[in-house]
Amino acid sequence: MKLTQPHAKQFKHTLLSVLDLAPITQGSNATETFKRSLDLAQKVDEWGFNRYWLAEHHNMPGIGSSATSIIINHIAQGTKQIRVGSGGIMLPNHASLMIAEQFGTLDALHPGRIDLGLGRAPGSDQLTARALRRTLFSNGEDFPELVEELQAYMSEDVSTGVKAYPGVGQDVPIWLLGSSGFSARLAAAKGMPFSFASHFAPDYMHQAIDLYRSRFEPSETLSKPHVMLGVSLVAADTDEEAEYLSTSRKQQMLDLMRGTPGQFKPPVKNLADHYSPGEIAALERNRGASSYMTGSPETIKQNLSDFIDETGADEIIISSDTFDHDARVRSHEIVAELLT
Repeated sequence: MKLTQPHAKQFKHTLLSVLDLAPITQGSNATETFKRSLDLAQKVDEWGFNRYWLAEHHNMPGIGSSATSIIINHIAQGTKQIRVGSGGIMLPNHASLMIAEQFGTLDALHPGRIDLGLGRAPGSDQLTARALRRTLFSNGEDFPELVEELQAYMSEDVSTGVKAYPGVGQDVPIWLLGSSGFSARLAAAKGMPFSFASHFAPDYMHQAIDLYRSRFEPSETLSKPHVMLGVSLVAADTDEEAEYLSTSRKQQMLDLMRGTPGQFKPPVKNLADHYSPGEIAALERNRGASSYMTGSPETIKQNLSDFIDETGADEIIISSDTFDHDARVRSHEIVAELLT
């Protein structure tokens, strides 16, 4: 199983990748969002990032990547070398056979460049989850069985009966994603690569990494553990500018906490003019200091270096959203300047 593209560069022996939430900015639309995502993907492809993932979310007016497989094809078709995949597909929302067929098709269209990252959360609220599944809401406890089912559809074992065509025998690395110990244990037991959402659940990061590495069982597809950690990052030419740009992401999180998600908002000078002290304090409590990075090139270099030293991550996947597309490109460019 190939996890690294030959062109990929590293920072301190760690691969760097990109997570795109396909933000729909206030006053814009999904068409413009997908154009901007492709432009960013083409640039990070040239700069030596390893992979470009898109996340499945539903019923969120500020996120455009709900039809994740379709957007993956759009990005892969417009790039040359970078791996493209899902970060992730929320498997309980779908029939496993459909996902096996979709990603088998993607790999047939873009051989050796497609990743399938799987999560067990709904990527939405419970009402939307019911609308997606057409069944009662599941708490994800059947996730291990769903993963087994998907793997069986893509395997060459003829005894399983139903197969995914395309899909059987193709090289589509399957990752498990998580924000707790559940997926860490499952990824370890199955010998699969593991991506932890440290920017969502920083308090569980070290526990999940330790669980995965200590319990890892080598498999036919992966001989040793491979940990990729999520980092929320906004880089700019000065610390002050980066902090200002980061208020767009903070507003998105605060609105989500209020239960009023909307389109991605312009930055503001002072969050306290728009949100209560209690709301801002709750946001800061939920943010992991080491997995949230905001600053100038010098600050980002130090923060990333410290984070790698702290975690020993094999790979880091950065989520860097700003309201202005040029600022978003610049944020990734600053990170790219660290790659060698």
